[in-house]
Amino acid sequence: MTKQSNLARRTLATISVLAFAATSPAYAQSTLPDAPSAQAAPSASRSHDPQNIDDLSLKGTPKRIVLDEVKIVTSPARLRSRDLVWLLPVAGATAASLATDSYTMRNVVSRNPDFNSAATTSSDVLRGAFIGVPVVLFGAGELTHQAKPREAGLLAGEAMVNAYATSEAIKYITLRERPNLQNARGHFFQGDAASDPSFVSGHSIVAWSSAAVLASEYSKPWQQVGIYTLATGASLTRVLGQNHFPTDALLGSVSGWLIGKYVYRSHHRR
Repeated sequence: MTKQSNLARRTLATISVLAFAATSPAYAQSTLPDAPSAQAAPSASRSHDPQNIDDLSLKGTPKRIVLDEVKIVTSPARLRSRDLVWLLPVAGATAASLATDSYTMRNVVSRNPDFNSAATTSSDVLRGAFIGVPVVLFGAGELTHQAKPREAGLLAGEAMVNAYATSEAIKYITLRERPNLQNARGHFFQGDAASDPSFVSGHSIVAWSSAAVLASEYSKPWQQVGIYTLATGASLTRVLGQNHFPTDALLGSVSGWLIGKYVYRSHHRR
């Protein structure tokens, strides 16, 4: 494969993911019905209608997930010029990351098996925490009849399902090699990556989708710092464990955050 064709393929993969990232928080408000205002209590029919997807009932969860996934998949059609404010910096960071991915994994990140194993274990634990905490919050909210923890747990769970489904689709469309293949060359659209594609990081997108919801619900500065620090750790350790290239973790994190904010702003009961 020539350098030119490889660059073209990398560029195509980058553009496709950045287009997907158009699920920006702005669209959560512009493409969905407005939620009830804080001053107006929902009507009895709205509160108790089991068919109302904004009722945040468990019965309505599958429908919300499917409809949100449709919005995420079709989001590139809703790109607007105002999105360049965040899209251009992400594109610049992605270009720089892609250009240095192979060098970073070969020469910067340690290949010591013990170090890599410890980092991989850490990433698994952190992702597990972002999965487990919403479960605990939802359960506590149900038992104590508290709306906030129940909503936080439910929406974080929904965001993670959407994020995971999206990441799996991207992985099998782009078929990027893992760092342990072909001396970390990181090529896209390769048959040898079909059993375990690398792009984007599933740990990153799941952790950041959950983090975005939790940090929106629990928004004190110290809470947000703690939540996003742990999410950063989940992404960074995927790279340190030689499981993913920096670009995989970067765009997994960005995509997860956007999906989490989208789900929260779409369904948060104001």
